[in-house]
Amino acid sequence: MTPRTLVDIFRNLADTPKPDLLLHKQGGKWIPVSTTEFMDRVKSVSCALEGLGVKQGGRVALLSDNRPEWSIVDFACQCYGAVLVPVFPTMVADQVAYLIKDSGATVAFASTSDQAAKVLAAKEASPEVKQAIKHVIVLDGSSLPGTTPFAGILEAGRAAHAADPSAFERRADARQPSDLATLIYTSGTTGEPKGAMLMQSNFVSNVVAACSIVPFDSSAVALSFLPLSHVFERTIEYAYYHRSVTIAYAESIDKLRDNLSEVNPHLFGAVPRVYEKVYGRVQEKLSKSSPGKQKLFARAIEAGKKVTALRAKRQTPGFGLALEHFLYERLVYRKVREALGSRFRFAISGGAPLAKELAEFFWAIGVEIYEGYGLTETSPVIALACPSAWRLGTVGKIVPGVECRIAPDGEILTRGPHVMKGYFNKPKETAEAIDADGWFHTGDIGRIDEDGFLMITDRKKEILVNSNGKNIAPAPIEGHLKGHPFVSLPIVIGDRRKFLSCLFVPNFEKLAAWAKENGLGSLSMDDLVKEARVVAVFQSAVDDWNTGKPHEMLINRFAILPRDLTIESGELTPTLKVKRRIVDEHFRKVIDGMYEGTAA
Repeated sequence: MTPRTLVDIFRNLADTPKPDLLLHKQGGKWIPVSTTEFMDRVKSVSCALEGLGVKQGGRVALLSDNRPEWSIVDFACQCYGAVLVPVFPTMVADQVAYLIKDSGATVAFASTSDQAAKVLAAKEASPEVKQAIKHVIVLDGSSLPGTTPFAGILEAGRAAHAADPSAFERRADARQPSDLATLIYTSGTTGEPKGAMLMQSNFVSNVVAACSIVPFDSSAVALSFLPLSHVFERTIEYAYYHRSVTIAYAESIDKLRDNLSEVNPHLFGAVPRVYEKVYGRVQEKLSKSSPGKQKLFARAIEAGKKVTALRAKRQTPGFGLALEHFLYERLVYRKVREALGSRFRFAISGGAPLAKELAEFFWAIGVEIYEGYGLTETSPVIALACPSAWRLGTVGKIVPGVECRIAPDGEILTRGPHVMKGYFNKPKETAEAIDADGWFHTGDIGRIDEDGFLMITDRKKEILVNSNGKNIAPAPIEGHLKGHPFVSLPIVIGDRRKFLSCLFVPNFEKLAAWAKENGLGSLSMDDLVKEARVVAVFQSAVDDWNTGKPHEMLINRFAILPRDLTIESGELTPTLKVKRRIVDEHFRKVIDGMYEGTAA
């Protein structure tokens, strides 16, 4: 049955029961959760919500890393008629307090005592939160005063379901596509968070559209490691449930390499920073190999790129290139892909633009990455590449059922069943985002080529306007600079400035290894980034970009930062996007130093 609501997706799981619908690691072992067990737990938690005082349409906060209970609580809310308010586990107490207060959540589920402590701290700091939150439930179990163990909620829910089994079905039957499913707060790069109101139909339309073009079924195993609090991973997982895919929850990003080899997944979704780190590790390992192996690798990548370019045009390589590619598959590509497991089919990239050079590398070694595009407010998919329609440097074609057009100023506009209801309690901001004709204004600049492929060229709000009035898009510059092996993250500066400059976050692992090899291992990172030989390395990255560029596009000065940007400091969003305003504030002295002696 084609689903109309998330409740339908949940109920349809019974048509393809599995002994291992979910996998999670405990005590060094991967523990399966069967379809039957999963559905029973959802029903139990759903039946417990009434006893917790949750009303129809009431808000339930969830602070948790990825784990089976995340989806259990989510589907329990959808079947009951409650609205889930996901909170990134990296958020601090003040941020948690804002989301709870703004959303009006009355119950909070927390994965651990540490997460629960944030809610308790928010209650102490805010009379509104203290009055609103009636129960704090800890998934791992807790003796923390003021909290309730999740096991007790499950037990109470089972008893309530046994007493009146029809109550769950009545509530689930009552759910409509227009019902509010969730409030997802956009972290944004500027301004206070806004709660995007996403309906059941928003998610379901996106899931059905994506599954119609991306092939996978119940035989697949997917690895989940992006935060479910973000709409990208959440919608992907709804698609997994729609197809009864086995979902394995990674222990953490730090354990990703081990978990990939243990789970041996067929697919996963990731943001570009993950792919950048994988690429960096490959380059680091390569730099320690012999010159002969480095030349072999370079020739293999070049051959892979040629084959990829032909495949994109639906052409086949000639005999010579095909033979060359066949040999490199056995000598090079296969060995690099081993880190992803022997069953790997493809990956999805979203959340931010994937540099074309990075995509070319992965496709060259046989790692197919299908890039998608969307926003929290669009549930999120607007466009998505797939096996039958992909072109590197684009985010694929517009998915079925979605409208998309380019405004006169280049902004991407979209309309359709995927667009949110609006921002919670923010009518002014809603009217600014969705015009009278129903077009959502994405804030992204792009174009659609003659074959229907969408290209994202920049963020409308992040266009730099220099002191001469020239508009400069930082994304292409930063995308190019990321290709340098010593560069982890470049941030181009230049708004209302006379010229462009750049802050570099180095690849600290590679830089430390280089320092050791060059007799600089004893230097602190603060001293190392000022060392003349290190500065020269980054100057080469700048020189490579500057070659042949017009005056206004030249990077005149740069600084190397001695530490990474972090989510905790507010410099990155939970999906690892740079908050330029915060970076400007935190590194104001460094930035001003690059413009000393020049006119503003």
